Amino acid sequence: MIKVAVTGAAGRMGSGIIKKILELNDMELVTAIEMPNTPLEGKDIGEVIGVGNIGVKTHDSRNLENILKSTNPDVLVDFTIADAAFETIKTATKLGINLVVGTTGFNEMQKKEITKMINESKIKAVISSNMAIGVNVFFKILKDLTPILNDFDIEIIEAHHNKKKDAPSGTAKTAFEIIANELDRNPEEIATFGREGIVGERTKKEIGLHAIRGGDIVGEHSVMYVGEGERLEINHRAHTREVFIAGVIRSLRFINNAESGKINDMGDVLGIN
Repeated sequence: MIKVAVTGAAGRMGSGIIKKILELNDMELVTAIEMPNTPLEGKDIGEVIGVGNIGVKTHDSRNLENILKSTNPDVLVDFTIADAAFETIKTATKLGINLVVGTTGFNEMQKKEITKMINESKIKAVISSNMAIGVNVFFKILKDLTPILNDFDIEIIEAHHNKKKDAPSGTAKTAFEIIANELDRNPEEIATFGREGIVGERTKKEIGLHAIRGGDIVGEHSVMYVGEGERLEINHRAHTREVFIAGVIRSLRFINNAESGKINDMGDVLGIN
């Protein structure tokens, strides 16, 4: 039995993950964490998310260390915001609790510190900008295709719901990093975030990243390879958040066999790296 703690428990992803865990025979929800000063403190998380009483209370994240010590989860799942997730990861690594993290928007300092904490604590971790299985096949295609089309202009377009706080999405950034790496280009020198005004001709080395926000779009990502007289587009569209939850469940089952002290990604989970 995999004992799981979930942060952001009442949110879109957190509540969906909890509902799925409750359907499974090999996993148990042991604690649910919400934001500081949450009005949900002490309420049964099952009642909060509409599935009835399940005997697991909702807790304020300010008490995270004590809660994790008392409930002793095998894995903590985090889908929150970058600054909150960073503090959660600090606490989990301190206590030796394994991690599955789908939060995006970490800055470079946070990424380096997270890598260091996981390496030093020797915990097992899966951290991915997108848990959808199809998206990670999408990443694999970009890695294999980019060297072949290395003289094409490349643009990345992403679209998400109007509640998303960071832009471009973590998935778009990962796609960009994969492409930049395959082209042996410095990411800091070639990223162009949208265009406005008299920007001049497009350079051959730049890669454009463009963000669209509206309504209830779950998540769409497109990479355009544009040559003279032809264009190839690689697209992924998520129709429901269930695709991300499926990846989380795969990650939770993978953790036990993951390499300690290393940040694994969904490519490792799926065996396509």
